[in-house]
Amino acid sequence: MGDLWLGSLTIFLTIMGSQGQLKTGFYSSSCPNAEATVRSTVQSYFNKDPTIAPALLRLHFHDCFVQGCDGSVLIAGSSAERNALPNTGLRGFEVIEDAKSQLEAKCPGVVSCADILALAARDAVDLSDGPSWSVATGRRDGRVSLSSQASNLPSPLDPISVQRKKFSDKGLDDHDLVTLVGAHTIGQTECRFFSYRLYNFTTTGNSDPTIDQDFLGQLKALCPNKGDGLKRVSLDIDSPTKFDVSFFKNVRDGNAILESDQRLWGDPATQSIVQNYAGNIRGLLGLRFNYEFPKAMVKLSSVEVKTGTQGEIRKVCSKVNLY
Repeated sequence: MGDLWLGSLTIFLTIMGSQGQLKTGFYSSSCPNAEATVRSTVQSYFNKDPTIAPALLRLHFHDCFVQGCDGSVLIAGSSAERNALPNTGLRGFEVIEDAKSQLEAKCPGVVSCADILALAARDAVDLSDGPSWSVATGRRDGRVSLSSQASNLPSPLDPISVQRKKFSDKGLDDHDLVTLVGAHTIGQTECRFFSYRLYNFTTTGNSDPTIDQDFLGQLKALCPNKGDGLKRVSLDIDSPTKFDVSFFKNVRDGNAILESDQRLWGDPATQSIVQNYAGNIRGLLGLRFNYEFPKAMVKLSSVEVKTGTQGEIRKVCSKVNLY
């Protein structure tokens, strides 16, 4: 018990320490328009395609889970993170590069790609009718990006025990897990990542019994057996571009698309958190989720950050600087 407590304390102190090194308004004197530039860039892409919002949120999430929030997912290369199997379908890189090139013209070598990504994720939620929050900045960019290190990313196939372990390894608890998965309220996936639930869940041709029967028919219409596996489907069919609590109602009602999401209802601890978001007056109005999601994002955005003299400030987000 003592070792467990000390381990938890170490993770807590690591998170607190990294948050302490980041600060709100980090660029207020060195690049005063940094946050406004990121915001206007995200807004311009969002106006053309609202599905860029969940893409940017996912990009930040996947960055933080590998080597911390250091922009390493943005680096291009055959053996880089972004080419790992769990990162299939990541997009939005051009938004970050666009904001970076504008900032390099205004304040060369000042604003990190990791910070641009953290700010863009916040702006993406805000533009989707979700909450906004202050993003502490001061992250530095990592110089290492290896696809082999992306194996600890959460997977749609993960049971709750594995999801819990992957999140706790980053200092995130059950509450953070459920809250952050709530980002799927504006997310998308491809048929190939869940069609096994519809047609061959137990390798005997059955469907996943936790799927509501009416919803099963809808999903089969969207993703026919042996159809286009790359077809994109919204993870919250009720309000796909609105950041709200209908995702949690779907989980409660057996209408979650990914197996990992539906499993949140099968575990007593995570079920009670889902119920809190979906079930009562504060939950139904979205007040609780809008309050808790920013807190979870601040925690996520502080995972294993590089600050001070660690890492570098990349000139171009897709490649490390040459010295």
